[in-house]
Amino acid sequence: MNKGFTRAFPILSILLSGILWGIISLFIRPLSAAGLSAMQICFVRLLFAAPIFTVTALVFSPLRMRIRLRDIWIFIGTGVVSVVLFNYFYFYTIIHSEASVAVVLLYTSPIFVMLLSVLLFKERVSPEKIIALAMTFIGCLLVSGVTSGGATLTPLVGLIGVMSGLFYALYTIFGVFGLRRYDPLTVTAYTFLFAFIASLPVSDLPTAFSILSATPSLWWWCAGIAIVSTVLPYFFYTWGLKRVEPSRAAILVAVEPLVASLLGIFAYGEGHDFPKVLGIVFVLGAILLLNAPKKKISL
Repeated sequence: MNKGFTRAFPILSILLSGILWGIISLFIRPLSAAGLSAMQICFVRLLFAAPIFTVTALVFSPLRMRIRLRDIWIFIGTGVVSVVLFNYFYFYTIIHSEASVAVVLLYTSPIFVMLLSVLLFKERVSPEKIIALAMTFIGCLLVSGVTSGGATLTPLVGLIGVMSGLFYALYTIFGVFGLRRYDPLTVTAYTFLFAFIASLPVSDLPTAFSILSATPSLWWWCAGIAIVSTVLPYFFYTWGLKRVEPSRAAILVAVEPLVASLLGIFAYGEGHDFPKVLGIVFVLGAILLLNAPKKKISL
């Protein structure tokens, strides 16, 4: 029983990361209402998260902060290529389309993770994973409300939205390489350090600090988005990724749009029609399928 509970820790860790990412709108709404742009909100996340990860790593495991120069490409991958570019493309899609469309395009990421895992890590694609992947994507479509019609999407925005899914997936892929050589705290610390440095020239810092200085209480929301929806979930996800197959982790974390949808329904009074409820059932079903006792499934 204890062994089974211990084996469940990585799965619970990844699910918890998705939940914490899913409640990010609680912090984004007041910051956006104050006048901060999407990239500026991304910057304040990094402004808090990068020092927190770095100081924590230096205090608890300073020797583990030593990395080899030839491994810097890994952290450029997780920090700049994934975190910064994923946020940019994701926010661009939200601004030029609809949040629901952006979420659907973002969660093409498990498809990229599975394909790249097969190519790079020779990971076996089981029938359960294929079924769970299909259920996840269908569930995200239904939860988003896109199936109800009315959403418009230009080819350029559609391409950029899919790119957000690709760059989101690349955190998992680069993370696997990093976790083969370093512990989760090292990977997350250097990821956010590189992401923070890369975000400096594109965040219009004078305007951001002017808005925050005019309303000091906004700093509490900045701290909240950094700790609750950035530091904790990235650590939980990276820790779990060290112990769970990449493709499974990518599907498990799809609990994020499910949580975001539930938050919208109960906190913001958003619609909860039958397709959205059915989508929630699909995502939950995919998570349960991946973690049910192993049985042979024939296609």
